[in-house]
Amino acid sequence: MIKKLQARFILISMLSMILVLTIIMGSVNFLNYQRMVKNADLTLLFLSENSGQFPPFSPTEKEDRQHWSLPKHRDPKPWNMSPEMPYETRYFSVHLAKNGQILSTDTRKIAAIDEETASEYAAQIYDSKKPSGFLSCYRYLIKTSADGIHIIFLDCSRNLDTFRSFLLTSILVSLTGLCSVLGLVFFFSKIVMRPISESYEKQRRFITDAGHELKTPVTIINANREILELENGENEWTKGIQKQTSKLTDLTNQLIFLSRMEESEHQLQKIDFCISDLVEETIQSFQAPAATQNKAFSTHVTPFLSYCGNEASIRQLVSLLLDNAVKYSPPQSQIEVTLEKRGKNICFTVYNPTESISHENLSHLFDRFYRTDTSRNSETGGYGIGLSIARAITDAHKGKISAESKDGVSLLITVSL
Repeated sequence: MIKKLQARFILISMLSMILVLTIIMGSVNFLNYQRMVKNADLTLLFLSENSGQFPPFSPTEKEDRQHWSLPKHRDPKPWNMSPEMPYETRYFSVHLAKNGQILSTDTRKIAAIDEETASEYAAQIYDSKKPSGFLSCYRYLIKTSADGIHIIFLDCSRNLDTFRSFLLTSILVSLTGLCSVLGLVFFFSKIVMRPISESYEKQRRFITDAGHELKTPVTIINANREILELENGENEWTKGIQKQTSKLTDLTNQLIFLSRMEESEHQLQKIDFCISDLVEETIQSFQAPAATQNKAFSTHVTPFLSYCGNEASIRQLVSLLLDNAVKYSPPQSQIEVTLEKRGKNICFTVYNPTESISHENLSHLFDRFYRTDTSRNSETGGYGIGLSIARAITDAHKGKISAESKDGVSLLITVSL
């Protein structure tokens, strides 16, 4: 249980870290990409307002060397641009007629694109009807005027390479950080879990030791009862002593068994056996107790199913689930038992009607000493640890056990081995 708790702690910590890193790195890269696109669109807008070219400027005009401005009806603020921008920017443009016929191309400012390729790109964009976007590594903008359609392309390959490089670097840094955090969380989780582990180990040891210590006085009490019966004969007092010592002995044995099953070093002796025969035999042993309460079994057991496990523990598991169904089902109930193979697993299910049971009760059904209705203690004679033992046996066999109730008045327990 401590290892499961530690694994959950590590899992929650790592999922939280992954979520935070994803949000941070995703936001940074998204903003980086948006900034790149915005700058490209501003450049294209500037080119479109100047007939697809950077306007010439006079070197003597200092103000013009500092920045160019977009037209006031587009953006009242000046757009700062380096004077080297026209020489660093690679772009080309295509002029089309209204019907899509290519009138002219201008590829003087780019070496990687010829007129034929520029025409092909323009035709694709004209067919897509999108006013702007990316085509390969080129950002484009469509401007419609009286003399036709102008499509301007801007080479963003360097910016895209920079963006991809930053994205890959951020992913690698995040993965490195996650691995480092995983190591730290794993190390510190042992320190955090140490007090819980020690407390749990002390509790388990106390249950085991107390169980063994209780056996001696219970045996003495039972022996004294037998002596009293031999001397004075059987009476209601000795019968009461016998009943209570039997219950205490049974409870002690179950607690010791549960404690041993939960020991991490406890290893079950496993062999191959016919689980179908085991289930059939166990059902037969419960036929008489069920019949006395006007209850019946409906069985669907697939024959000749073999399983490798601890036969005694599996027999106890089946007995506990059948005993639970008989005890907590109303009179004249039909208890359905199924054993079948589902894929690679062997599934054992027990279905029985019951009194109202909520989803909250289902989540605690396998807890120690938990009861859905404490008023039934005297009627059923159970201790509330039967399903806890069933879960411990299932866990020891690397299986899964679950309980569900679709209508709130029935219980289906499923064991997958």
